[in-house]
Amino acid sequence: MVQKYQSPVRVYKHPFELVMAAYERRFPTCHLIPMFVDSDVIIEETSEDRSFHKIERRCKLDVDAPRLLKRIAGVDYVYFIQKNSLNHRERTLHIESHNETFSNRVIIHELCCYSVHPENEEWTCFEQSASLDIKSFFGFESTVEKIAMKQYASSIKKGKEIIEYYLRELEEEGITCVPRWSPCPPSPTKPVVPLVIPALPITPTISIEAPPERVNEIQGCKEGSSPPGSLNDALVASPDDKLDADYIKRYLGDLTPLQESCLIRLRHWLQETHKGKIPKDEHILRFLRARDFNIDKAREILCQSLTWRKQHQVDYLLDTWSSPQVLHDYYTGGWHHHDKDGRPLYILRLGHMDTKGLVRALGEESLLRHVLSINEEGLRRCEENTKVFVRPISCWTCLVDLEGLNMRHLWRPGVKALLRIIEVVEANYPETLGRLLILRAPRVFPVLWTLVSPFIDENTRKKFLIYAGNDYQGPGGLVDYIDKEIIPDFLGGESVCMYSNLVPEGGLVPKSLYRTAEELENDEIRLWTETIYQSASIFKGAPHELLIEIIDASSVITWDFDVCKGDVIFNIYHSKRAPQPPRKDSLATHGITSLAGNNVQLIDKSWVLGQDYSMVESPLTCKEGESVQGSHVTRWPGFYILQWKFHSMPACATTNLPRVDDVLATLQVSSHKCKVMYYTEVLGSEDFRGSMTSLESSHSGFSQLSAATTSSSQSQSSSMISR
Repeated sequence: MVQKYQSPVRVYKHPFELVMAAYERRFPTCHLIPMFVDSDVIIEETSEDRSFHKIERRCKLDVDAPRLLKRIAGVDYVYFIQKNSLNHRERTLHIESHNETFSNRVIIHELCCYSVHPENEEWTCFEQSASLDIKSFFGFESTVEKIAMKQYASSIKKGKEIIEYYLRELEEEGITCVPRWSPCPPSPTKPVVPLVIPALPITPTISIEAPPERVNEIQGCKEGSSPPGSLNDALVASPDDKLDADYIKRYLGDLTPLQESCLIRLRHWLQETHKGKIPKDEHILRFLRARDFNIDKAREILCQSLTWRKQHQVDYLLDTWSSPQVLHDYYTGGWHHHDKDGRPLYILRLGHMDTKGLVRALGEESLLRHVLSINEEGLRRCEENTKVFVRPISCWTCLVDLEGLNMRHLWRPGVKALLRIIEVVEANYPETLGRLLILRAPRVFPVLWTLVSPFIDENTRKKFLIYAGNDYQGPGGLVDYIDKEIIPDFLGGESVCMYSNLVPEGGLVPKSLYRTAEELENDEIRLWTETIYQSASIFKGAPHELLIEIIDASSVITWDFDVCKGDVIFNIYHSKRAPQPPRKDSLATHGITSLAGNNVQLIDKSWVLGQDYSMVESPLTCKEGESVQGSHVTRWPGFYILQWKFHSMPACATTNLPRVDDVLATLQVSSHKCKVMYYTEVLGSEDFRGSMTSLESSHSGFSQLSAATTSSSQSQSSSMISR
């Protein structure tokens, strides 16, 4: 497996020429890097005007590896080739290095770039990326990989310190300015007196992220400014992919170099494949932490969560969700200031809550929506507290008072609702709970804990602190985590005046507020179908079709759909004739009548393709798990039909016999069903921002059912010219 690293942008508040002078002091050897034994210059070239300097070195390293491993390998030192290309005119230094030793077994490739800051020419930017591919190493591949990654992470951290050290050394020698390269040499009759400016702060600080249109300049090289084969293209990434070190430390916290790399790479992957709203860096980081910075695993659960958020419009929940009055009166929870670490504090008096009454009065879905709104509010409060306390705050503290908890709370439907809420929150809000303080746990608590603990992630369970009786009042109790003036009075604290307005006292929900099972079912269906997306089922022989009438030519039909189940073929047709009123196929041949309500067919079987209607785009095959966004510019007024059709797997080309998979599939009725969630909109050409000449459909694997997201980060896009 290839290990990759991508650094954030680090910015030194020193001119490029001064940083280069500090960099050159690392050679031929550097006492600050013990394993860097020596280096020899192999090739050195300088252009006639001295604007371009190329130097190639052979570096000798004493790698810190077990002696036994060195003896097996038969080497004492490891050699690397480093190629430096310094462009004084453009003020850039590109560095490429690769291993010479064991190059047939291990491939190490590193790219670095020093360049002028795009917004301040007196500052210098630095970036680096690297890859490690261990093909074979005498059966010690895993050991070598761990050693290499450990030493590389250490050298990354030390590299910044080394530049700082030599910058201080230059300052002590009185060198605070190095003249820039000039195409016209100064006249020999007029001696040049170097201008000495006051020394800038030695500790390099980092600017906040540059605007997207400027970040490309970080590479420091204009088109044609470097010789063929330069490293410009290798280091250029998406403009939005730029994260600088100060931004990471200020808003995301202290990350190791490899953790920074995981964040940048996953963020870059999302920007390349995800056509919807890109989640914030804090959100991406939570999913990485939840999977111990395993990019593949984090990407899988993040993609599932993004699909869930889009389908249920969770991003708009705080603006659209209005809690029913019964929740205001009887849901005994609320936000209450913050703990000693600055984390938002949520207090829940679970023992005073009538869970049975709330479920009977509201239903499971309304309770879930309310809990989701609490989590969304928690994310918002974390952002606010990050600004207030000027340090990263990415999670909150929850205080749960169990006084009054009894067997009434173990009512089976209530426990079922609680388990579902835990499951949804765990899947979509990982690493948001910083600490859970459970107070006054009664004897019945172990029963409840036995029921719910298997559904809680192990990392989350480690954050639980459980106090029985009045243990929370002593050392190691609440006062260790929450200031006394914030602790509510019913727990021995001083907070009285505001608390009653934040958390209701609770009590039994009046039975007059209970709703019938039918009312609850209808309400729950309404809650989860109130979305801009519509769902449709597609069956073998029964496509789903959507009619769009276009009055003005050059309108733009846009679409966004997820293939939730099965593979489908997406077509767009045009007809001058209006189809007959939509008919809902009974699907009796499939033995499925209850699902026919979301399967509509418009194209009459008597219609002839090419006469009654025409295909305006080539068919688009969409796989299960793909999210497809696209647009079509209409050339004629009339009726356009968007069609999703069942895609059958072809039989083997070498035989007329069906494949084994096809035979097995025919044994299951569900194998003849596909499902899509879709949204369409018609825009005037003047309101559309995109291609006006082609159908552009972009695929990405964002369905929670997608197997592709578990094994591949690949995406595809297609552009087919409109007729």
